[in-house]
Amino acid sequence: MSDTEQRWPSEWMRGVLGTCVLRTLDDGPIYGYAIAQRLAESGLGVVKGGTLYPLLTRLEEAGWVTAEWRAGEAGPGRKYYVLTDDGRSELKSSEQRWAEFADLTRHFIATGRGRTDTTEEE
Repeated sequence: MSDTEQRWPSEWMRGVLGTCVLRTLDDGPIYGYAIAQRLAESGLGVVKGGTLYPLLTRLEEAGWVTAEWRAGEAGPGRKYYVLTDDGRSELKSSEQRWAEFADLTRHFIATGRGRTDTTEEE
């Protein structure tokens, strides 16, 4: 698969990207390009700036992330993103909901039935 091909359908990525970015920020302050690198290195694929930066803005507007400019060592300054306490709460909630959703869909795909389905005789 070439670097330009996406391994995962874009609609799947839209559903989980916010949680993945919050999880990345949970490790400490990080700038946007480094977030994209970590996501790519993890196997999620290339996340373009046109997708990542608007998402970071939405997370900031929600109060889950703050941003601060830091001087660059050998070049221009960088905008670092920091997870807030509310962001950590959202991350925990989102992780739990995603795990439940993934489990439910995995079960449905394997069996064709929801977890709460009961077999009824006709």
